[in-house]
Amino acid sequence: MDGFLVALVVSFGVIFVAELGDKSQLMALTFATRFRTVPVLIGITVATAIVHLASVAIGVGLNAALPTGWISLAAGLAFLGFGVWTLRGDKLTEEEKRKAEKTGKSAIFAVGVAFFLAELGDKTMLATITLATKYGWFGTWLGSTLGMVAADALAILVGRLLGRHLPERTIRYGAAVLFAICGLWLILEAVRELS
Repeated sequence: MDGFLVALVVSFGVIFVAELGDKSQLMALTFATRFRTVPVLIGITVATAIVHLASVAIGVGLNAALPTGWISLAAGLAFLGFGVWTLRGDKLTEEEKRKAEKTGKSAIFAVGVAFFLAELGDKTMLATITLATKYGWFGTWLGSTLGMVAADALAILVGRLLGRHLPERTIRYGAAVLFAICGLWLILEAVRELS
C-alpha cells in the first residue's frame, strides 16, 4: 500500500477505536435524541474536520522539527498514555449534558460548536497529532475524520436501535489494548532507529 492508504487506514482504525466510549460519542448519542440524525452527523463532521486539520498541521510541524526516531519514541509513549486514559473512561459532566440537550435555531451549528469545543485537547486530537508526525497530513486527516464520524454514527445507530449504550467496560479494555499494542510497536521501531 502506498503512504496515503496506510495513513488513511491506520488513522481511521486508531481514531475509530479511540472514539468508542469517549465523551464526544456520548454527546453524539445525546444530540441524536434531540435532533434528527443527519444534522447531528453534519455538525460532527464539520467540527471534526476542523479540529483534525489543526491537529495534523501541528503533527506535521513537529515532524519537520524533530528527528523521526525521537518522534516514534514519543508517539509510542503517547499511545501507551492513551491506553491508560482510555481505561479511565469518559463521562459527560452535567454541564456537557445540558449543552447537548439545548435546542437551538440550527442543530448543525449547535452540534458543531459543542463538538469543536469538546474535541480540543481530547485524546482523539492528540492521537491525530501523533499519527500525523508519522504518516503525513492528508491521509491522517481524512482517516481520522472518517474514523471519528463512523464511531459517532455507530453510537447513534446502536443507541437508537437498542435503546442502550454499547458495553462500556469491554470497549474501554479493547481500545486500551489496541493503544498499548500500537504504542509498543512504535517504541520498538524507535529503539531500532535510534540504536
